[in-house]
Amino acid sequence: MKQSPLYIRVHPDDNVAIVVNDGGLDSGAVFPDGLTLCERVPQGHKVALQDLAEGDAVLRYNVVIGYALKALPKGSWVNEHVIRMPTPPALDDLPIATIKAPDMPPLDGYTFEGYRNADGSVGTRNILAITTTVQCVADVVQHAVTRIKAELLPKYPNVDDVVSLGHTYGCGVAIDAPDAMVPIRTVRNISLNPNFGGEVMMVSLGCEKLQPERLMPPGTIPISTATEEVADIGDLATKSGNGDVVTLQDEAHVGFQSMIESIMKMADGHLKRLDNRRRETCPASDLVIGVQCGGSDAFSGLTANPAVGFATDLLVRAGATVMFSEVTEVRDGVGQLTARAANADVAAAIIREMQWYDSYLKRGGADRSANTTPGNKKGGLSNIVEKAMGSIIKSGNSPISGVLSPGEKATQKGLIYAATPASDFICGTLQVAAGINLHVFTTGRGTPYSLAEVPVIKVATRSDLARRWFDLMDINAGTIATGETTIEDVGWELFHLMLEVASGRKQTCAEALKLHNALVLFNPAPVT
Repeated sequence: MKQSPLYIRVHPDDNVAIVVNDGGLDSGAVFPDGLTLCERVPQGHKVALQDLAEGDAVLRYNVVIGYALKALPKGSWVNEHVIRMPTPPALDDLPIATIKAPDMPPLDGYTFEGYRNADGSVGTRNILAITTTVQCVADVVQHAVTRIKAELLPKYPNVDDVVSLGHTYGCGVAIDAPDAMVPIRTVRNISLNPNFGGEVMMVSLGCEKLQPERLMPPGTIPISTATEEVADIGDLATKSGNGDVVTLQDEAHVGFQSMIESIMKMADGHLKRLDNRRRETCPASDLVIGVQCGGSDAFSGLTANPAVGFATDLLVRAGATVMFSEVTEVRDGVGQLTARAANADVAAAIIREMQWYDSYLKRGGADRSANTTPGNKKGGLSNIVEKAMGSIIKSGNSPISGVLSPGEKATQKGLIYAATPASDFICGTLQVAAGINLHVFTTGRGTPYSLAEVPVIKVATRSDLARRWFDLMDINAGTIATGETTIEDVGWELFHLMLEVASGRKQTCAEALKLHNALVLFNPAPVT
């Protein structure tokens, strides 16, 4: 049955609305209120609800997303070619902790089955992770992981997976530069992710700048079963801090197979300990959720992201930790964030991260406008301002209780702003370092993005995407746009699915297909 022309207007004062219909609408299409299109408008793109003169503000979310470059009659297609982007908001004279937190009573009684760690954190998966100190060893470790999965993992049915924490850092870099702390602490904190059970093992080349002792100084790893002696592993394994290390340049290694056997022997000891772990009932407050969007379209801010925001508020009410990120995708709404800060210190930290990133982009000869992709624009997002308004909605309405710089680990509950680049894979990598045990990712254009380190729940913004990518999307939020469901309906569906996935009772689509992206570090320091 053909759908009648339908648009969504976010705020009563908006002078543009989003076309909902699959495939878009042709010139002459008439909406129920009598609005008639004067040209074809693709799905997700904006239509002018009134005549706009040259220079008039274009409003969506009751926010100025641009200014008309020419006269745009009512019923016109409003896209990136006909509007000028506004200047970014200044970072002074912002509202500071002015919004009173909404009355959200505690949400008690929700639990999941997780793996309790010695440091009190909880994993949603039981994974052996092998840390690399430098890119040089990455393929050797991957070769070992392939053999470990084939030859050792079947002996340990309670271990979910073995992953190599490969990356492109470790040498040929200005290791003492101030910004080098970002990639170093990122690799360190990824290794300590709760899904790895405190079992830290590393593979080093030997001559790299990022020495194991620098990556994992003594005392870094919480006291746990990982501190057991490794004498049975052989002379090629050593301790660094509390972690086990195989060094490929060790003179005792004769040939490639010697290296692989050393890694496998070390892994076997860690697998034995991980295999003894069992899930136990944990409160929902032990969840640490990262929320992110990628391949965004105009529906992101109408369907999937608002539903994620509703689920975010449920999680905060349950005492959990939720982090949202992507500096350039909140920069134009910075006043919304500082107003929601729990106190002045949190607001100051938000401003500090925005200032740092503004300077970082300026050094590279870029600005926030470089963020928006061809796919974003094809999906109806004219510029980063419009994209940012839809991105922020993932954070819900809870007060922002803390701020993390890139690579830092979360140490508190509630809604956290984790400052990261907006790049999907870099943001995901930094959220893993921040300690997430579950990831929620929304997409409108579609992306097979996932992570090996934590389960990733994918939420489609449009029903057409959910139908076509039926085995890649876990939830369809597109039904919100057509009125079949509400934001609250999908938000609760997501909340319950998170508990099921966290408990291991359900796999995400990406887990079932064994899809995952490589970890990508953010390195703002010089490469030498």
